[in-house]
Amino acid sequence: MPSAEHEMPIEFLHNRPELAARLLEQFGIDVPEHDQALLAAGDCTDIQPFDYRADAVVTFSRGGTVHMAVIVEVQRSKPERKWYAWPLYVATVRARLKCPVLLLVICEDDATAVKAAKPIPLGNPGFRLVPLVVGPSRVPVVTSPQEARAMPEIAVLSALAHGGENEKTLLACIEALDALPDDTFRLYYDFVLTALSGAALRNWEELMASTADKYRSEFARRYVSEGEARGEARGEARAVLEILDARGIDVTDAARARITACTCTSTLTTWIRRAATADSAHELFA
Repeated sequence: MPSAEHEMPIEFLHNRPELAARLLEQFGIDVPEHDQALLAAGDCTDIQPFDYRADAVVTFSRGGTVHMAVIVEVQRSKPERKWYAWPLYVATVRARLKCPVLLLVICEDDATAVKAAKPIPLGNPGFRLVPLVVGPSRVPVVTSPQEARAMPEIAVLSALAHGGENEKTLLACIEALDALPDDTFRLYYDFVLTALSGAALRNWEELMASTADKYRSEFARRYVSEGEARGEARGEARAVLEILDARGIDVTDAARARITACTCTSTLTTWIRRAATADSAHELFA
C-alpha cells in the first residue's frame, strides 16, 4: 500500500507541476521555454495484462504544443523491479506525446538513489536509459523565505533533506507553510511532522517553541491548534477501530490507513456512529 512518503511528492507535483523543472536544475537541465506546466496521464498501456502506470507525468508546453515531458517516479525501496518498467514508461509517453521525455526519480535515501541511478542497458550497443535521480543530497538547499513562499513544495523537501544540519531550511519551510491556505497547510504540515526524524525533528520542535514565543505568528497559533486537533483525531480514529474490532468486523490495510490518516474530527465522529452498525469497514466511507 502506498505510504505518505511515497504519495506526498506526487501530491506536490499535482499542486505545482513546476516542481519538476526546479528539480531538473540539479542536473543542469533547462526545460524548454513554456507558458504551461501540467500533469498528464501516467498510463503506459501494454498489450500484456499488467497495469503500467507512472507515478506522475509533467508536460511543459508553449502555445498549446508540448515540448518536453518528465516522468516522475518516487522510489523508496530497491529499484531493480523498475528497471524493465521505466524504459517502457519513457518509450510509451514519448510515442504518445511525440516529444523528448526525461525520467526523474525521487528517492528517500541516498543509498536507494545510488542504485536507482544505475544505467539501464536496453540491448543495442550504446542504447541505455540513465535515470536522473534526486536523493536527499541532491535536493536543493532552500533557505530564502522568498523562494520558500514561491514554491512551498521544494521548501518542504529541502527541510526534510537538510533540516538536521541546516536550521535555515526549517525556517524557510515554516515561512512556506505559514503562507498556505488552511487545507493545504494541514496536508503539508502533517507530512512534515510524519517525515521528519532525528536531528531534523529536534531542530524543528525547538524552532516551533521559539517561534511561538518570539513571533506569535499565525503559523505558531495554527501549530498549537493543529497539535490539539491531531490528538483528538487520533483518539477518535482509535475508537473507530476498537468498535469494529469488538464487533468482529475485518478491517483491510487500506481501510485502516484511511481511518488513522483522517484528521477531520467531524468525519471521524460520523465513522464512529456508522461503526456501531456497519457490516463492513467499507460501509463507513459510503
